[in-house]
Amino acid sequence: MRTFLKGPKMAVLWTIIRIWLGIQWIEAGWHKMTDGFDAGGFLQGAIAQAGGDHPAVQGWYAAFLEGFAVPNVELFNVLIPWGEVLVGLGLILGAATIPALIAGAFMNLNFLLAGTVSTNPILMTVAVILLFVGAASYHYGVDRFAIPFIKKQMNNNETENTVNAA
Repeated sequence: MRTFLKGPKMAVLWTIIRIWLGIQWIEAGWHKMTDGFDAGGFLQGAIAQAGGDHPAVQGWYAAFLEGFAVPNVELFNVLIPWGEVLVGLGLILGAATIPALIAGAFMNLNFLLAGTVSTNPILMTVAVILLFVGAASYHYGVDRFAIPFIKKQMNNNETENTVNAA
């Protein structure tokens, strides 16, 4: 079963899902870049959800938002849209797929911790599934060729360093 799920036939399905996920990220980031984005209101709203009997945002996360994110909101105003677009591009192209999936899942986790459900559970679940299928997620993508090339270059450099050290 494992071989089937990670084989080239299933890689077609994983590629379609990966590209769909990439499009979701591109759309989210592109709107923020073109329409303007200010995380300040979102951060204040998340902090406000930390109170009451059943808070949507845990106190420790609200403290992180208040102590780090709010004072650095200008940084987040750049990182979030660009991060979303870059994750989307990586997923669509199948380039740096695993780092893009990890970064996307991490953003989804932070949005969830800030009390925003929306599509975040779906996007995070898809990212985790694609992480579990590993190389099958980028069988049809740039990484299929880039990763072996990079490994070969690293091994060549390692061999040269060993020869030069001797």
